[in-house]
Amino acid sequence: MNGASPGPLASIRWPRPLAGLRGVKLADLPREVSAGVTLAALMIPLNIGYAQVAGLPPAAGLYAAIIPLVVFALLASSRHLVTSPDASMAGLAGAALVAFAAPGDPMRLQYALALALLCGVLFLVFWIFRLAFLANFLSRAVMAGFITGLGIEVFTNQVRKILAAPHVGDAASGALAAAERIKETMASSVETEGFFVEVIALLHSIPRANLWSVAIGVAAFLIVRLMKRYAPKIPGALVALVLLTGTVSFFGLAGKGVGVLGNAIPSGFPTLTLPAIPLADYLRLLPSALAIVAILLCEGLLLVRSYSSKHGYKADGDQMLFAWGAANLAAGFTGSLITGNSPSRSAAMDASGSKSQLPSLVAAVTIAVVMLFFTDMLAFLPNAALAGIVANAVLSLIEVHELRELWRVRRSEFWIAAACLLSVLALGPLRAVLIAFLLSTIDVIRRASSPDTSVLVESPDGTHFFPEADALESVNPGLVVYRFGAPLYFANGTLFLDEIEQILSRARGPVRWFVLDAEAMVDVDTTGSEVLKQAITLLARRTSPSPSPAPTRPSAPCWRSTSSRS
Repeated sequence: MNGASPGPLASIRWPRPLAGLRGVKLADLPREVSAGVTLAALMIPLNIGYAQVAGLPPAAGLYAAIIPLVVFALLASSRHLVTSPDASMAGLAGAALVAFAAPGDPMRLQYALALALLCGVLFLVFWIFRLAFLANFLSRAVMAGFITGLGIEVFTNQVRKILAAPHVGDAASGALAAAERIKETMASSVETEGFFVEVIALLHSIPRANLWSVAIGVAAFLIVRLMKRYAPKIPGALVALVLLTGTVSFFGLAGKGVGVLGNAIPSGFPTLTLPAIPLADYLRLLPSALAIVAILLCEGLLLVRSYSSKHGYKADGDQMLFAWGAANLAAGFTGSLITGNSPSRSAAMDASGSKSQLPSLVAAVTIAVVMLFFTDMLAFLPNAALAGIVANAVLSLIEVHELRELWRVRRSEFWIAAACLLSVLALGPLRAVLIAFLLSTIDVIRRASSPDTSVLVESPDGTHFFPEADALESVNPGLVVYRFGAPLYFANGTLFLDEIEQILSRARGPVRWFVLDAEAMVDVDTTGSEVLKQAITLLARRTSPSPSPAPTRPSAPCWRSTSSRS
């Protein structure tokens, strides 16, 4: 041996391809194929809608359901998670692209592809260093507030599309002027994102709404809701799109102000492409890519754990990072929108009885056939119907029940969720991720710096000790048992010393023995070590020596620490 240390790639646990296809038997094939056709029926309208949410051409959404979907299905360790563009991810991507190109600008797609490549590279870096555990650092409160804020923002945008009001630009400029006047009266210099401007523009556009478009959008929304309730196994989004496309075509509503896709979807397979943007702009996109990856990672791994636990198999979280990375690299090179996690489509496949990633492969083939031979039919899809379908889908993101539960269980986490929600709307999703992460970190430090502590008293039968509110009035003379319920570190060291001083000053008699219950003190940093030394010095100075006449007994006061660790 030459003594050289192995490189980082030497310790990598390489993924096992086809892990998501294991467990499928020949008898399962009819059900898996049927589920795949259903998945394609769900993806076609939703992927087009989410591409529009991100301000991209409809084809970018459909391309995400071909090669990226196949790559993910072959590499994923989860048998049930479906990768696809979704509302939260589309909203994040749209917010990230605002600074680079406006919707309709051809360069917007180029920046979207570069963003997908960056996300793919970041996922692979996370996989190399086995960073799947980072999903634990975005709390339930952060996710609830963030996703709810995105849901509200996307839903508002879809309502504006359903209205299809003329002179929206005039309304928006008037709203912008009103918003600027409001901002000028504020003492704060913080600039807000466009959500509140959008709301004002939405209110201005209501009197100018196209009633035919409103009817189509509301009809799409209601059809999907009713189908989900009364016929959940039938893809309501596809039914709504077929019925309403036929209605628009038969009655000639396109000539009455109901917008349709037109010839926006080219026929054929996606082609290999490379984003044509300056290299320096990749660095400008990096913060946005980090935020998107963080949200996709946390949301996705939670879903992976849920399905693997439900169906009794083990899914490798790090391999899922590799699958997401490869799928997003494929998206960036094939003209596709970023692909992530789809809770709704994963739930639909689970409800259909699917046991593997085979439906994803069937769906990719089905959509490829549609792109080859049936894109002319997609040209008649009404935009209002797509907006109604997406609006229905994003309602599940507005987690009112989750916020209510946080309010009931822990108020501090509810306020973190509320701050994150408002940050998404006022400052934009990308800044909101940082704010929410900082708030969660502050909350963790706050709780760790103020742990549960108590003085323990002996039970009447002498079998155990228990915490007592007025323990200092009922402890045995000369004995204090003190429990500290957290690791001892720099943030709570002062509290530790202060409470020992208070215990000594409040004790009703001389303290000869001080016992520290350190079972919860699983870690002690350098500051904590110094605090322990100070506590021992304090106890030596403040406690009374044991009055035993035997010369072999120690004359100094006794300090004892109890712990379950060796």
